[in-house]
Amino acid sequence: MDATGPTGGPCRERGGAVLEVGPLSGRPGIRASGEIGVTTRRSWENALTELSRRHADVSYVELSGVRFVDVAGVAALAVTAMNLPGGRVVVEQPPPQLPRVLRLFWPSLQRIDVAPR
Repeated sequence: MDATGPTGGPCRERGGAVLEVGPLSGRPGIRASGEIGVTTRRSWENALTELSRRHADVSYVELSGVRFVDVAGVAALAVTAMNLPGGRVVVEQPPPQLPRVLRLFWPSLQRIDVAPR
């Protein structure tokens, strides 16, 4: 689930963007930091795939260290939540654009709860 480079550090994609993703301690979910965009999308989508594999009832996505997420990154999160067999995803401390994009494109999606910064 980690987006790490060959030395075990953060995955630095072309263009200089960095996304680091790892498990949360003490509860089911992931913590991400860096940027979620075109150059880091594969790492983000891989982390969400792993999150959905381990999902039980509630999964947490902690994003306090994420500076930016593009529309496709929010879409990947929304699609992951919609495809869960049940339960919900709680997104904690996302960058400001994430809840706005969710409200704009998925206003009735009830599988995601957003706890703001």
